[in-house]
Amino acid sequence: MEQVKGIPYGVARFEEVREKNRYYVDKTMYLPLLEETSDYLFLIRPRRFGKSVFVSMMQAYYDIAKADRFDELFGGLWIHDHPTPLKNAFQVIYFDFSQAGAGMERLEYTFNDYCAKQLDRFIERYRSYYDEDFFREVKSTTDAANKLRSINGKAQELGYPLYLIIDEYDNFTNVILSEGGKDVFRNLTHASGFYREYFKLFKAMFSRVFLIGVSPVTLDDLSSGYNIDWNISQDPRFNDMLGFSENDVRTMLRYFQDNGKLRAEADIEAMLEEMKPWYNNYCFAKQCLDKERIYNCDMVLYYLRHQVLYGHAPEEMVDKNIRTDYKKLKMLADIDRGNQRENRMSVIEEIAATGSVLMNLRTSFPAEYVTDDDNFRSLIYYYGLLTMGARYGDMLKMVIPNNCVKEQYWAFMRDYFKRSFDVDLSALKREMMAMSLEGDWQPLIRRIAEAYKENSSIRDSIRGEHNLQGFFKAYLALNSLYLVEPEIELNYGYSDFLMLPDKARYSDIAHSYIMELKYVNSTATDAEVEAKSREADEQLKKYSADKIVRCICADTQLHLLKVVFRGVEMEVCEEV
Repeated sequence: MEQVKGIPYGVARFEEVREKNRYYVDKTMYLPLLEETSDYLFLIRPRRFGKSVFVSMMQAYYDIAKADRFDELFGGLWIHDHPTPLKNAFQVIYFDFSQAGAGMERLEYTFNDYCAKQLDRFIERYRSYYDEDFFREVKSTTDAANKLRSINGKAQELGYPLYLIIDEYDNFTNVILSEGGKDVFRNLTHASGFYREYFKLFKAMFSRVFLIGVSPVTLDDLSSGYNIDWNISQDPRFNDMLGFSENDVRTMLRYFQDNGKLRAEADIEAMLEEMKPWYNNYCFAKQCLDKERIYNCDMVLYYLRHQVLYGHAPEEMVDKNIRTDYKKLKMLADIDRGNQRENRMSVIEEIAATGSVLMNLRTSFPAEYVTDDDNFRSLIYYYGLLTMGARYGDMLKMVIPNNCVKEQYWAFMRDYFKRSFDVDLSALKREMMAMSLEGDWQPLIRRIAEAYKENSSIRDSIRGEHNLQGFFKAYLALNSLYLVEPEIELNYGYSDFLMLPDKARYSDIAHSYIMELKYVNSTATDAEVEAKSREADEQLKKYSADKIVRCICADTQLHLLKVVFRGVEMEVCEEV
């Protein structure tokens, strides 16, 4: 009887998944399509979408040294019954540049050292294909570029095709860009920069090349002369090549239930509904906007692991290992630390407040223009902090994908606001509990309003409706008893804040809320404030009659709150 497969949570290597009998979501059916597309390919995807497992699967499939393990590694997978002519046809050079070391000191040394060690492993793996003199020559060479030239020359002489696979091809330069600025990056990737020299070698040497990473910044600077068609990042044929489809997730859950790892009475469809607002909703091609959305695979495995171990969903739906991913936003805001930082922060604040932004998506751009408006917005998308939501004329409306990413925005914004005024989070959380369990909502709203006023007095840029919404959202989101849904459509309108009780995990929530947050500038008259207040009354009454609200907020007391600010002063704070 076959042993039940394990959960590949935290496993990044295909061979380890197969050797240790971990569950594998089959992606091998994409190999023939990749082969037909081009000999040289770039693919960009956010972190935690299974990139490393995929490229290590490619390495195992094409490596001639692993031909005798084909049945062991690929038995039961699609490609085992549909092998291509290129199966196990190459000597593979594999680099993972996230391991190359990217500290600002000794850049060239650390990069050369990593590449040299990888090339040593290459010649050791294929030692039987080369004579001993050549083996010793490669091993004794300390310069990685010279090692690579020697290997390429000898391989061509002997008729051995080489396949180059690079995981995180942009990691090295992205870190440099954030830590050292555009000048250091430009010296590295232009003229005689050592990193650019490596890419010149790559272009001329290999029968096939597959590069995968997170952003296109490096691509434009390093790939001069490469065919633009190599970039398949927005190709609809590869939209769901990485990540999990809903069917992938459903099949995996049923496998573990059928094999006794999930409770027999567990409701698979309810699990999917629970995961969807947190881990789903990614789209990477305009032509796929109306098709099924994709799940972040790392987060699905985190959830599944908790269900198998403890018989219920994790109390914290966001894996603690990615809670610090909001630092990506800090890196994006701080790129080059230039005068445009406030402009970049205003874009991030707009996204955090409204959940969306319009852009013309750039497929590549040089580092020196990374802070230009559309390039910067595009970079936020490539980092997985936005995804394609809808077409808007010839532009794209990008949206925050899910609650998991929303938490990253809110954590970043709280950290950003803290620089100006430190809110007492312990007191805030106590007031949130009182709001949730006792219906005592005024202390919380007044504390956030006071913090907004203090913050604005120090930092003028916070003023305005979007900034006000973003500020409130960042602190209301601390309450894990609710899903804070801003701008959700209710009864043909959009509520500012619908605080949905998470009854699946917290059955004792007694109160739910719809809040309308209104803003007028500091010079507005009392009549203008009153007009905004009346407008909030009408909207709240309309929203409270919505059937979605009645369903979600059943068994709780629904509170309709209106809050009106004149500049930084809260003028109205009432329950309708």
